[in-house]
Amino acid sequence: MKGLFMTNKARLLLVAISISLAFSIVKFSQHAKLAENDYNGSVQVSHIIDGDTIELSGGRVVRYIGIDTPETRKRKDTEWIYDPKPYAEEAKNFNRQLVEGKPVRLEFDVQQKDRYNRILAYVYRDGLMVNLAMLREGYALIFTHPPNVRYMEEFLNAQKEARENRRGLWADLEKNIISASETRENFGSIRMVETEVMDTFISEKVLILNCLDNFNVVIFKDNLAYFPATAIRSPDEYFKNKTVRVYGLIKDYKGNPEIVLYDSSQIKILD
Repeated sequence: MKGLFMTNKARLLLVAISISLAFSIVKFSQHAKLAENDYNGSVQVSHIIDGDTIELSGGRVVRYIGIDTPETRKRKDTEWIYDPKPYAEEAKNFNRQLVEGKPVRLEFDVQQKDRYNRILAYVYRDGLMVNLAMLREGYALIFTHPPNVRYMEEFLNAQKEARENRRGLWADLEKNIISASETRENFGSIRMVETEVMDTFISEKVLILNCLDNFNVVIFKDNLAYFPATAIRSPDEYFKNKTVRVYGLIKDYKGNPEIVLYDSSQIKILD
């Protein structure tokens, strides 16, 4: 009898846990849907953080999908310090002119938040997509992160237009090409680098071009589809011992400089 009582008690506990879990799932789904619906209409921009990030009147932070602008700050130990890179302030000011204190509309793609819990969105002001405007005026570079690639073709065309017309950061980028040996002096800056590929490494996750002076060019697996198939099938044959010109943000990875490529437009083989 005692064993039967314990069995029934366990069953009741299991049922209670199941009901609680079901309610939690429903509550979470409703909350997620409510959060998405909250941004279907017009929202107010209260503060410009930098060229590709804004804060809404409710305190939520929005990161523009598909673009990257020069940084105004850098991290030192546990703090952020003001250290604007070339065209960082220009990008921030252009963003400010477009949206600060104004109502905007947000459009979502597949992923609605990033790992920092920022909202990921295409931002519109009076029908103008701000993401696209930043690219077209040369204040941003393409920053393709699948699966958020709805407007990739439009973004590529906008960047091409800015580059051909030497707008914004493009005015200086191609006039001041640096070598791999100079990349360490340019951590955190968007630069164009000319170098030779000494070796390649490819895995399921990444393709790395090992260049002179411990400078690396990196393409992650989610972006490999935006590069020639022959380059992925036979990277040694395609890249090794070739002189290349690449552009992008120079990052510090374990003490060595690298540029991550998001699209084939960022690299050109010169020979």
